[in-house]
Amino acid sequence: MTPAPAPLVVFDLDGTLLDTHADLVESLNHTIAALGLEPVSYDDLTHLVGQGARVMIERACRLRGHPLEAEALPALVERFVAHYSAGMPGHTQPYPGLVAAMDRLKSAGYRLAVCTNKMESLALGLLDKLDLVNYFDAITGGDTFPVRKPDPRHLTGTVERAGGDIARTVMIGDSINDIAVARNAGVPSIAVPFGYSDVPVSSLDPDITITHFDELTSELVEGLLKGSAAKVAV
Repeated sequence: MTPAPAPLVVFDLDGTLLDTHADLVESLNHTIAALGLEPVSYDDLTHLVGQGARVMIERACRLRGHPLEAEALPALVERFVAHYSAGMPGHTQPYPGLVAAMDRLKSAGYRLAVCTNKMESLALGLLDKLDLVNYFDAITGGDTFPVRKPDPRHLTGTVERAGGDIARTVMIGDSINDIAVARNAGVPSIAVPFGYSDVPVSSLDPDITITHFDELTSELVEGLLKGSAAKVAV
C-alpha cells in the first residue's frame, strides 16, 4: 500500500504567523501622511487589512474621508512598500508558541507553507529577516497568482508549489479570507483569535479554533484530516 502523502499545513501571515500590527500601522500612517490625512490606529486595522497594501491604503483613505483617484494609488503603494521594507522586521514577532509548533510539525515530517494576500516580496523579505523562510516549502502572496484569497486557486496553487496534496492540507488563519479560502478549496480550517478579524473568528465557522500555538499538534491536524476524509466519503 502506498503511504499517505505528508500533511501540509498552510498559514496566513499577518495576524496568524506574525504580529505585524505596529509596523503596518506605522507604514500606513507614513503613506497617508503624504496626503495630509490623520493617522489610523490599531483599532482601525481590522477593517483595513486582509487584501494587501493597495486595498489597505484605499480603505484608510476612505476612512479619513479622502477617496483616491486611481492614478494616485501607485505612488502611494510605492511609498508604503519602501517604508515597510526599510523597517523590516521592525516590531514584528512570531506569535507565542509558533516556532515550537512548526518545529514539532517539521519533526513529524509535515510540509509547511504560507498563503497571504500580502505582496510576495514583502512576505519573503519579512520572513527572511526573522530567519523563518527555511521552515516553508512555499510562500505565496497576493500578487503571486492572478487571483488571491478567498479564491480557492490561491490556496491550491500554494499547495502545488509546496509539493502537497489538497486532500492532506489544513489552512490556518485569523480572518474571513482564510476560512473562506479553505472552505472554497474543500480543506479543513483552523482559526486563531489573536489576529485582525473585525468579527469573532468563531462566527466564521472554522472547523476548529485554537487560542495558542501550543495546541497545534500533529494529532490535531491528523484528526481534522480524518474528519474531512470521512465527510468526503459520505
